[in-house]
Amino acid sequence: MTSQKVLTVCLGNICRSPAAQGIIESLSAESKSVFLELDSAGTAAYHIGSPPDPRSIAVLKQVGIHIDQQKARQVSKADFDEFDWILAMDRENLANLKKIQPKHSRATLVLFGEFHPSVSFGEVVDPYYGDESGFIEMRQHLTNIAQAFVNHLTLKREDSVSR
Repeated sequence: MTSQKVLTVCLGNICRSPAAQGIIESLSAESKSVFLELDSAGTAAYHIGSPPDPRSIAVLKQVGIHIDQQKARQVSKADFDEFDWILAMDRENLANLKKIQPKHSRATLVLFGEFHPSVSFGEVVDPYYGDESGFIEMRQHLTNIAQAFVNHLTLKREDSVSR
């Protein structure tokens, strides 16, 4: 089975992108039909070396997903050739990624909520300035998008195998 490398990206890499990484890792491990290598990063350098926000850690731990070992980092130009998919959590971060994306890079750069033409879940709202309820909403939103993403990759893989 071939693996695909996926980078999830938000602004500071402490709320949405580490949560997305953990959720996708969990779902891909459950599916056993697609092998994904994941990482997360931020477009800004605000929190380099920091663990995820404690609220992200807590709401994911509630569903058995552990992200407390992750450390924030900033997106680099090398990521565009290292990863197959770069998934932006919102349009602003997508625009920032497009500005630094080298020409002819191999990564498919997309808004995570709209990775496939038939699926549109919109932007993932940044819960940083709110309370725990925003993080719970974020987890639910990311879980729905991640499930559709893993399903998409599974179908894409099955389609290429059947040819």
